[in-house]
Amino acid sequence: MGQCYKVSVIGGGTAGLVAARELQREGHHVTVFEKANRVGGTWLYDPRVETDPLGIDPNREIVHSSLYKSLRVNLPRQVMGFLHYPFVKKDGGDPRHFPGHEEVLRFLEDFARDFGLMDLIRFEHEVVRVELVDEVSHEWVVESRTRTTESKWESKEEIFEAVVICNGKSTEPRIAEFSGRDIWPGLQMHSHNYRTPQQFENKTVVLIGNGPSAADILREIAPLAKQVHQAVRGPNFKFKKLEKHDNAWQHSMIECAHKDGKLVFQDGSIVYADVIIHCTGYKYHFPFLKSNGIVTVDDNRVGPLYKHVFPPCLAPWLSFVGLNYKAVPAITIELQAKWVAKVVSGELELPTQAAMTYSVEEFYREIEKKGWPKHHTHNLLYNEVVA
Repeated sequence: MGQCYKVSVIGGGTAGLVAARELQREGHHVTVFEKANRVGGTWLYDPRVETDPLGIDPNREIVHSSLYKSLRVNLPRQVMGFLHYPFVKKDGGDPRHFPGHEEVLRFLEDFARDFGLMDLIRFEHEVVRVELVDEVSHEWVVESRTRTTESKWESKEEIFEAVVICNGKSTEPRIAEFSGRDIWPGLQMHSHNYRTPQQFENKTVVLIGNGPSAADILREIAPLAKQVHQAVRGPNFKFKKLEKHDNAWQHSMIECAHKDGKLVFQDGSIVYADVIIHCTGYKYHFPFLKSNGIVTVDDNRVGPLYKHVFPPCLAPWLSFVGLNYKAVPAITIELQAKWVAKVVSGELELPTQAAMTYSVEEFYREIEKKGWPKHHTHNLLYNEVVA
């Protein structure tokens, strides 16, 4: 076992819990900051929705979880466990191979208890600032706040020698852009604020997107809605009736919106709708991180990061775990956490700062050369081809 440090972990979801376990195994002194009153992160269902259903008001009170009530996982449980801690069926639980979100939360709670992580976690502590205050001793100030009354907060600053950011990637919505969006009179919301289908009864609803959330929400609201129209970006999507639904159609992307409620699609079709639901994904968001511009988010590229984890200029004292997607999630996160813990302790060495920087720049050049969008930087399906 190498050197031991005081390490802060931001977030008590999947990434934060496994990072805390690996850091503790290496002998580090770990403190996990979690905004909610339970572990689970995005798997902690919250029936509340944000005051701004579209999620663009910076002053809104943010609801972290994006779960809708009926959500089931879209990966089999056999690939959602950790290397030596499988996601097994338990008595009284959800026995399905693709269980509901409640079963995932129980799995994470069991993981936290079985590895003694609960004592490391400060619940209801929201991190508002992470900033390097001493480059020589790599000291970071972590400022957190807790609510003492409905309108009063109490803040506290603490010093750590390393910070691991694990605050998730499904909280800050990405919104579709199209002409007239701001003047269209109907309800617009992001799937982040969708929970149940009842409010869409007898409504004409347009869903933007073609991912799992769009498919789930379409299937759930179609039996209640008057009509459902799915707008999909890309040259191969044309106007057509959707199978298995009597009242659902697929269109190309919205071309423009009008004050009278009319939506014109790129394929020339027209719909007068009541609701637009943006199922358009999320933006990486680290409002608490003050890095003097060293780490930035540009078109959903967090960088520069060596292997999606370490900023070369600040490694190994600042790291990110769990940024990647389109991957086997738990095992990818676990391997990243093991790497971080052993690098911080000195058991593993990183390349030089110059070598890491060159690696990141070479990776970016390959992405650009292949014509892939910058916002797919952390998509492991693209990364495998580049590698």
